[in-house]
Amino acid sequence: MDTCRQLYNQSATMGLMMLRSNFSSEAKHVENPTEAVKELHGKILDSVNVKRSMPPNDLLWSLIENCRNEDDISFLFDVLQNLRRFRLTNLRIHGNFNCNLCRQVAKACVRVGAINHALMIWTVSKRVLWKHNVHGLTPSVASAHHLLSYALEHKDAKLMDEVMKLVRANNLPLQPGTADLIFRICNDTDSWDLLAKHSRKFCKAGVRLRETTFDVWMEFAAKRGDTESLWNVDKLRSESYTQHTLSAAFSCAKGFLLEQKPEEAAAVIQIIYQEAYPDAKKSALETEFKKLVNEWPVDVSKHQTEGCSSFAETWHPCNGQCFGKLRV
Repeated sequence: MDTCRQLYNQSATMGLMMLRSNFSSEAKHVENPTEAVKELHGKILDSVNVKRSMPPNDLLWSLIENCRNEDDISFLFDVLQNLRRFRLTNLRIHGNFNCNLCRQVAKACVRVGAINHALMIWTVSKRVLWKHNVHGLTPSVASAHHLLSYALEHKDAKLMDEVMKLVRANNLPLQPGTADLIFRICNDTDSWDLLAKHSRKFCKAGVRLRETTFDVWMEFAAKRGDTESLWNVDKLRSESYTQHTLSAAFSCAKGFLLEQKPEEAAAVIQIIYQEAYPDAKKSALETEFKKLVNEWPVDVSKHQTEGCSSFAETWHPCNGQCFGKLRV
């Protein structure tokens, strides 16, 4: 009889351990969460594991808002995993959390990612882009944009490319705002091949690119001295927009200069200067002109193949015919 009772007690103990293991803590190895997050984490798990009831929503939202470091994020994902399991096993809710929650979680991850251990935070935050994840987070374009904004701030083309792979894997729609971030990251990191790859995908998907996106694309082509790509992009731009922006016009002028056509370059700038922009924007035009004179030739030289004469040395608008024709 005692043996049977002992076996029963062992069985009950094992059953309780198995039950607790179903809500195992991802945060058990975390060392330095903030006190506010620790307290909220404890309240939520107490509600789920002890009271066997869903905690108030404001506890989870407060936890998200109070995340300040990587360990806080680990506690957050531990809570999400426990809530996901509780919803599934006790409430029979099979669906993910709503998109707004996913967006706020991604925002919190990016906010925390602004500190030193960024790479690990990316690993954590990218979980929100997996369609079938144990945390019940619904992937969205808005969540992807938070990560892409982080990649833009930190000039991280590799992270950008990884995020776009997750976007495609989850069949998320490509949007103009996504393209704008992608093109800016590629320009800032001098990643022309990546820009070419992603631009084909956006064009194939029929995304109507913003004027600012075309500006970056054309400026990048002009900076590389690639007139073929520059004119192809300008043709594509003209299918959506009839008038050049200031940036696009200067990119066209640079294209003519690369082709040794200073008259055409001067004509483009003159039209923009006299007709297209009011006096309030003249200072912006003069800034662009100074960049053309002082910075752009150096940029082109950096992208020239080895053994060629430096573009900055062979053409400088401060001397000779080009500068005279371009002065506005």
